[in-house]
Amino acid sequence: MLEFENFDYATAQTGDIIVSAFQEKLDDTDDNHALWGYCLRIENNSDQRIRLLQKDFCFTNDRGARQYDLAFGFDGELPDLEPGEIFEYEDTAYIEGNAAVLYGSCIASTDDGSEFRIKLPLIQLNSLSKTSSVLYNSAH
Repeated sequence: MLEFENFDYATAQTGDIIVSAFQEKLDDTDDNHALWGYCLRIENNSDQRIRLLQKDFCFTNDRGARQYDLAFGFDGELPDLEPGEIFEYEDTAYIEGNAAVLYGSCIASTDDGSEFRIKLPLIQLNSLSKTSSVLYNSAH
């Protein structure tokens, strides 16, 4: 488990689902690359069970190059969140450049089979500035 010393976070809300994101620079591998850790906290504040099906993340560095993390589930799991439950996910990203942003969404479904996107907050991966706390809404 990663230990995050940076308590600044960004938050996004889609309907009754809230995603908080934390980031921390873990290592400078050389002048042009850095290893970043990030943690997502997904809170199901709705009145129904949801299943997290897929992640669709994008990292864009300060030169405009993009890296995608498209995957079914989270490390092979399809987490179910009952009303009031929280799911936390940690991962790392090896980024070329001095800074980058992480953005994207998760695809989730309800018990009736309806699918919807849960938007992630924009996370700045930049050791010169901390992640700002931002709250924005997205309809599902």
